[in-house]
Amino acid sequence: MPMPASNRYGTTRDRVEQYFDRTATTVWERLTSDAPVSRIRQTVREGRDRMRALMLQQLPADLRGARVLDAGCGAGQMTADLAARGADVTAVDISPALVDIARRRLPADHHSRVRFASGDMTADYGQQDYVIAMDSLIYYDTQDITDALHLLASRTREAVVFTVAPRTPFLMAFWGMGKLFPKSDRSPVMIPHHHATLNRVAEGRVTKAGRVARGFYISECLEYRP
Repeated sequence: MPMPASNRYGTTRDRVEQYFDRTATTVWERLTSDAPVSRIRQTVREGRDRMRALMLQQLPADLRGARVLDAGCGAGQMTADLAARGADVTAVDISPALVDIARRRLPADHHSRVRFASGDMTADYGQQDYVIAMDSLIYYDTQDITDALHLLASRTREAVVFTVAPRTPFLMAFWGMGKLFPKSDRSPVMIPHHHATLNRVAEGRVTKAGRVARGFYISECLEYRP
């Protein structure tokens, strides 16, 4: 099955790959470790920890026999948690550098349950029971997110659990400020979304699971069922 077809999707995906694979790898490796970070980045670290726990709550505690796609696995924290629950995990990220970090960090006793790949998260990695997409769709517009969800759900038995940046006043101001910088000087910019708009475009299949707000980390957990 093809990937989302819009030129916007491909352009954004390529920019995300360039940023995480060439510019932010060291920063991201440190952020997702126990190393000391600035107070601002500490709030992001804590917010991501809370969101990861919230997303895992949407899945069964016992995942033995289940196949789970970690779509946008980053440095592999979610991958390790899923494998610890007994899932057979396919961990995919657009950044080969982050995939290498995730592979190195994975505990040895989980290696037999995880396969890693670098590439587009919507490519065909086989039939899954669940998909987890934590902060990997936050750079895309409504139509591209919906197209990606349709593709992922077409190969998913139970649910796609994902996050978006909610349309709060703070994030809208942050979004506007980010657009002021020259494209060559800025990271990919999150696009805030209303749940109601996503749900309408996705034909009523998107439900809320919860929101995490910790300092500079504000994210909403949603669920899409085939």
